[in-house]
Amino acid sequence: MKANIPNILTWIRIAAIPLVVWCFFSDIRYENSNFARPLAGILFGLAAITDLLDGYIARRMGQTSRFGEFLDPVADKLMVATSLVLLVHTDPRISVAIVGAVIIGREITVSALREWMAGIGARADVAVGSAGKIKTTLQMFGIAFMVYERPLFGIAIYLLGYYLLLAAAVMTLWSMFVYLRAAWPTLMKNA
Repeated sequence: MKANIPNILTWIRIAAIPLVVWCFFSDIRYENSNFARPLAGILFGLAAITDLLDGYIARRMGQTSRFGEFLDPVADKLMVATSLVLLVHTDPRISVAIVGAVIIGREITVSALREWMAGIGARADVAVGSAGKIKTTLQMFGIAFMVYERPLFGIAIYLLGYYLLLAAAVMTLWSMFVYLRAAWPTLMKNA
């Protein structure tokens, strides 16, 4: 496996996961107040940006690879699932737990569907579409804002993140429906 910029960015995203967790629970101080959650949110946001960059760079510089195609979604799912667990841990509302379960459940379902479709040579039927990209964008902003937690410039960032994550959950269900609808004829034929 030869190193390339997109894969390095993906590895950086994976390496950021334990840093986000550590910051989330630490007692980092800045001007006599705990700055741990905002720092964790900033790290999550920077890691999320690498998700946008790695795919763009891979296509632009001709550095796509089979390994990168595998590693990129794994990094995204690890980052999102870990952060959702952190949020559910600190926010006892049932709506946060349901959103976390919906998003993680969808990722497991769609990953299994893609793997199965690839196994029968029909992977292209469940390629990433616009609904999935919108879902990912809403998720990344929503999680980053909720992890950041503190108001910023008078904006209730946590609440904004919460609403973005609710929208992401709706898009999550919609994109899962889109993938399942596309795969349904193949699923029924091979049942």
